[in-house]
Amino acid sequence: MRRFTTAERRARLGRRHLLASSDQSAESAADVARRFVGLHATDPATPYLSLWARVPDFGVTDLDTALYEARTVVKHLAMRRTLWVVDVTDLPAVQAAASDRVAATEHRRLVGDLVKAGIATDGDAWLEAAAAAVLAHLAEHRHATARELRAALPELAGTYDPAPGKTWGGIGPVSPRVMTVMGVRGDLVRGPNEGTWTTSRPRWLTTSEWLGSPGAPVPPADARATLITRWLRTFGPATKLDVKWWFGHTLTWARDGLRDVGAVPVELEGVDAPGYVLPDDLEPEPDTEPWAALLPGLDVTTMGWQDRGWYLGEHRDRAFDRNGNAGPTAWWNGRVVGAWGQDEDGRVVLALAEDLGDEPTAALNRRATALTEWLAGTRIKPRFPSPLTRTIG
Repeated sequence: MRRFTTAERRARLGRRHLLASSDQSAESAADVARRFVGLHATDPATPYLSLWARVPDFGVTDLDTALYEARTVVKHLAMRRTLWVVDVTDLPAVQAAASDRVAATEHRRLVGDLVKAGIATDGDAWLEAAAAAVLAHLAEHRHATARELRAALPELAGTYDPAPGKTWGGIGPVSPRVMTVMGVRGDLVRGPNEGTWTTSRPRWLTTSEWLGSPGAPVPPADARATLITRWLRTFGPATKLDVKWWFGHTLTWARDGLRDVGAVPVELEGVDAPGYVLPDDLEPEPDTEPWAALLPGLDVTTMGWQDRGWYLGEHRDRAFDRNGNAGPTAWWNGRVVGAWGQDEDGRVVLALAEDLGDEPTAALNRRATALTEWLAGTRIKPRFPSPLTRTIG
């Protein structure tokens, strides 16, 4: 059985995740989104910073243009009920392989909460009437914010408390959840953003209005094979649990998908379970030149596997919050070695978790200087700061 050492996995990460400077071959947001299946976008700033780390000469307007003018990528709720930036041509496969599952769950939860909150006695009927009203309004007005829709449509009226008695609960409108359900099932998309690139205030449009026809529906098994093949090319070797976690599906779904693409089991140093790679991807991975990277909170690489010991080591509890969300991270040669944040003047500063020596520290400081210049005074406040990030300030 082919054996992958931790060093080889880190070399693959640097090259295939476009972080080793000599291997930054992607030219556009769509290129990168397609390689990764999607880029995390729950925190609005994340996809911009993820692309800065990987695409030479990337600017904020490059992603804005791709999202709102060329429309080669789109924000869509998918794997693990997470918001992603995905290549528009991948949208039918992402819908079938991931979003449909999330849509069913969100629909069921919303219908139940409508009844619990006393908004409706028939949650299904209420939801479909509200969705029809939204579609009719958008057919007349083309686009609208969630607030505009709530003000214009009595069908969206109603409030509820998502967590009675909890500190993170509180009474709020139910209408945003209607938009969530309609978005994840493919009725609507998030169009132009009325906020800055670090905030999210989308105008909603029907999918057909914004994208035309992104493609014919894809059979679920075909969609699974397409996306697992793409994902393994970038993230492999990976275990069945990694595949299950990433796509937010069951272990059976992951096992069947790996079988369908002919994935080959391999041995992973320090991991009891076998990993899997594509059958044409067994050649040894060449070493990379030493590389440094600064990645944003929830970056697709930091969140990429369920088993993260091979690139986090002893820093797991300091790089992630208690709920498993990654904060901004500093990387050296395929492993997390610290975090980054900004001081009161907006300069990017490092919080290293270990003594790296002169060369790695200097390389990371150069990346910090480059990011400071790129941000040009913009302040980044990660939605899920890690314990390491909290030491900065």
